[in-house]
Amino acid sequence: MSTEHTMRAISQDTLGGPEVLKEVALPRPEPRTNEVLVRVRAAGVNPTDWKHRATGGFLGAAPFVLGWDVSGVVEAVGVGVARFRPGDEVFGMLSYPFGHGSHAEYVTAPARTFAHKPAALDHTRAAALPLVSLTAWQALVETAEVGPGQRVLIHAAAGGVGHVATQIAKARGAYVIGTASAGKHDFLREIGVDEPLDYRETDITEAVKDVDVVLDTLGGATSVDSLRVLRPGGIVVSILPVGSDELYEEAARLGVRAVRMLVDASHSGMRAIAELVEAGKLRPTIAGTFPLAEAAEAHRIGELGRTAGKLVLLMD
Repeated sequence: MSTEHTMRAISQDTLGGPEVLKEVALPRPEPRTNEVLVRVRAAGVNPTDWKHRATGGFLGAAPFVLGWDVSGVVEAVGVGVARFRPGDEVFGMLSYPFGHGSHAEYVTAPARTFAHKPAALDHTRAAALPLVSLTAWQALVETAEVGPGQRVLIHAAAGGVGHVATQIAKARGAYVIGTASAGKHDFLREIGVDEPLDYRETDITEAVKDVDVVLDTLGGATSVDSLRVLRPGGIVVSILPVGSDELYEEAARLGVRAVRMLVDASHSGMRAIAELVEAGKLRPTIAGTFPLAEAAEAHRIGELGRTAGKLVLLMD
């Protein structure tokens, strides 16, 4: 139970399965210079959460509190913060990977991490967007510069990053090819995919050609195979930051480009996402919601890999 000086949070003392996640009471943080204290109303759950829970990832040894997605209300501001005032509704992604900690009732972060939450979204939907939307925006817009008439292939287009990336690519005027199991193809069409492909039944190197941009959310052999569907000068952007040098070597041989990237917190990126939401061009799909205390169940379901859209933890 939280008090005036403590907060509820989901932490872990060891690495492992969902069962290592426990609700604990931690000191409530205070905003430093240029930071804001946000009362978290909802927080997204992403594959990176369960990967870090199991392996430590970039964070190393436990204990730690996971979570990067935030939607909430500014509770207090530190010295020098002019962008927000207490009571403002905000959303954003904590600095990845070392700014983690949104699976808690309160979080502090630099003010530039956040943007004003679009009025069109409740906190649940707003919390589903930051990490996946910034990943998609930075990959497709800032890195690949997707534009009208381009052909874009999005792997796992029904997933968290994929279903947002599809909408961003469509908003930029692209023709979108998306991979997913056959049972999710109706969902893909609903979010704007022009050409759904069943990855279980289709060899993309035979079924797809003359693509300008591939968003690779899977890594491994998929990354290298994706190079072969590109037109000359096309680009594969992989959101898996670590992998074999074969990707770059094969890209050079084929006369195409390959980039690995890791998402980064961005006020300007969040504002761009908010503008798409307000224009009616972007809306997240919620696969399920869970009370904070049931974070382990959210991890368990997420790891099955069968959901379409995002899982979200609710603080109330």
